[in-house]
Amino acid sequence: MKSSDTYEAIGLMSGTSGDGLDIAHCCFQQNDKWEFTIVEAETVAFPAALAKKLSQSHLLSGEQLSLLDVDFGAWMGKQVKAFCHKHQLRPAVVCSHGHTVFHQPSLGMTKQIGLGWSLREKAGFPVINDFRSLDVALGGQGAPLAPAGDHFLFPDYEGCLNLGGISNISMMHQGQRLAFDVSPFNLLLNEVAAKKGLPYDDQGNLAAAGKVNTAFLAQLNAIDFYTHQGAKSLGREEMEGIFLPLLKQQNDTEEDLLATLVAHYTEQIAKVVQQLFPPHKGKLLVSGGGAYNAFFIGQLQKRLGNHIEVVVPDRSIVEFKEALIFAFLGVLKLNNEVNTFASVTGASRDSCGGVHYP
Repeated sequence: MKSSDTYEAIGLMSGTSGDGLDIAHCCFQQNDKWEFTIVEAETVAFPAALAKKLSQSHLLSGEQLSLLDVDFGAWMGKQVKAFCHKHQLRPAVVCSHGHTVFHQPSLGMTKQIGLGWSLREKAGFPVINDFRSLDVALGGQGAPLAPAGDHFLFPDYEGCLNLGGISNISMMHQGQRLAFDVSPFNLLLNEVAAKKGLPYDDQGNLAAAGKVNTAFLAQLNAIDFYTHQGAKSLGREEMEGIFLPLLKQQNDTEEDLLATLVAHYTEQIAKVVQQLFPPHKGKLLVSGGGAYNAFFIGQLQKRLGNHIEVVVPDRSIVEFKEALIFAFLGVLKLNNEVNTFASVTGASRDSCGGVHYP
């Protein structure tokens, strides 16, 4: 820490897409409002063996999962140490989201691996992780956690939409912050693109060349998740139990499948925005890998019309907003300030989540 109101922190994000670890060194300053700078940021790809273990972590035995917990924490710590050495950085704290293995808040259970002590020892800096468990213990969904960052760091936007493996949205509505997962996103798009030997549909060009299957679209829109109101979240369990089986039943071309998924996402996201945004003009900030899907962004803007401006910010925000926010959640934890909103998660009260490894 440079002073009582300036903080340097590293945020680590390992998202549901499973492509790598986002590392962002950020500087936060509190004056009349919170201000931030992303000083350095990069994504470190997972080694193939580690990526495979993480993708199959929910199938491991208890002993194997415990070992992966230790190993993943140590691997992240080594990446942080190398990152700090490369850029000559000394953060006050390293704040890790971890890799989600299980997330069943209805059972009071969530599990993100990447052991804090292993991370702390290999990195050489204090660590805060396990941001979700307290909220789940308080009866909340433990997700999404980004809204506290949206609220304090991006107050000029009426809403923030993140397009990662899953799409989630955060916005002010009638004086309180609301946020929830809206739909799958890259998890399904990438699944289809992989059938053509591609990691993803670059700029949505394949989807743009496809034709929407109205019957499949109707099936997607009829999924029970979309009828739920209030705090709600999607995880691996819903992907494997509902969405992927439905996707695999289709015999369409990859282009048509992608076009239908984009139509589905556009409909579900636009419906939420139009229901909850204020009636005057507003701005929707879009981040995450899906922000590069130009076809989807165009379809969403067309659906929303001139009422709402869809804003894709500069690359550092698009790619590292979640890592930035986890760094910020850690700063709030250090100050013992609220970093999880009950209005978002459905918990019995606001809380200050995270476990500190000093």
